[in-house]
Amino acid sequence: MNRMVSSPASLSKAPDLETLYQMLAPLSVGAGWAKPTPSLWPAPHKTFLPAHWSYEQGKAALDAAGRLIDTKLAERRNLILANPLEGNTYATARTLIAAYQMILPGEKARSHRHTPNALRLIVDAEPGTYTVVDGEKLPMLPGDVLLTPNWRWHGHGNDGAAAAYWIDFLDAPLIQLLEPMFLEQHPDTYEPIKGSVSNSPMWFPWTETQKRLAATSKTPAAAYATSIALGDPAMETIGLAMMELAPAISTQTLRTTVNNVYAVVEGAGESEIDEQKIEWNRGDVFVAPSWRPHSHRSERGAVLLRVSDEPVMSKLNLLRAQVKSEAGADWEWVAAKSK
Repeated sequence: MNRMVSSPASLSKAPDLETLYQMLAPLSVGAGWAKPTPSLWPAPHKTFLPAHWSYEQGKAALDAAGRLIDTKLAERRNLILANPLEGNTYATARTLIAAYQMILPGEKARSHRHTPNALRLIVDAEPGTYTVVDGEKLPMLPGDVLLTPNWRWHGHGNDGAAAAYWIDFLDAPLIQLLEPMFLEQHPDTYEPIKGSVSNSPMWFPWTETQKRLAATSKTPAAAYATSIALGDPAMETIGLAMMELAPAISTQTLRTTVNNVYAVVEGAGESEIDEQKIEWNRGDVFVAPSWRPHSHRSERGAVLLRVSDEPVMSKLNLLRAQVKSEAGADWEWVAAKSK
C-alpha cells in the first residue's frame, strides 16, 4: 500500500473529509471535531472508586510478612492500598497513595530520600520506635503524625519490645504523573543521628492534637466536622487535618474536586460515599475520590485524619466544592478552601 503523501499542497486540496483524515494520520494529527469523545466536559468524571481497607486484616498480613521478609531484603515492609479501579495496581486516589507498614523490635529501615512528599500516622507502637528526619530522631507513638517532605533523608528504627505499625501516605502518583521522580539511598545506609528533639515541624504528637481539638470551636455538622489543620499546609502538595466527629451527628454531604483519604485515629463509625456505605474502625483507611459525595457519622464519636491534595487544587485554582442543601435535593456551592 502506498503511503499517502501529506504535503501542504496535497492537504489543502483534500477532496473530502475521509481523505483528509487519512492524510492527517501519518502526521500524528487528529481532527478535534471528529473525536468520538470530547476532551472537555461540564463536570468532573468520577473514575477512582470509593474504597475501604481494614487495619485488622492489614496488621495480620504484616505479621505474616514479618516472618517471611526482613528489612534487609525489602526497602520497606509495607502493603500498598491500591484503589480497586480496573487496571490500577498502585494509587489509592488519583494523586495519593496509602500503605500499611510494620517494623519489628530491633529492626532498622534503611535511610533514603525521594521527590515525593510523605507522612505517616502511627497506629500501634511502644516507646523506642522512631523516625530519623535529616538527622533528628523523632518518637513514634499512637496518634502521632510525622512528615518526611520532598528530598529529606529519613529512616526508621524500633528499639522497643513490640512490633510497630503505621500508615504511610505519599503523593507518589502525582509525581509519577508529572515525571520528576528521583530516589536516592543514603551513602551510610542508615542516616547518622544528630540527636533527639522535643519539638519539630516534622512531628505532630497526638497529645498536642488532642489539646488543640479540645480547644477549637465545635462545628459537628460541617462537611469536615470539627477540624484542625496540621501545618498550613504541612507540605506543598499534601494537606493534613484532624477531624473530630461528635457522637450521633452526621456531617454535611460534600462533593469536592479534592481527593480525600481518611484514616481512623480513634473510634468507629460509618461513611456514605456516593451512596456506598462504609463501616470503619480504628486504624482503617478509606477514600473519597474527587467529586464523590460523602458524609460521616459515629454513634460514640471518633477522630479521623484527612489526607488530601487540597494544596495542589488550591494553588492551581482547581478547588471546587458543593454541599447538599438542608432539603437534601439541591447542591449549593461553598467556599472551596477548608479551615
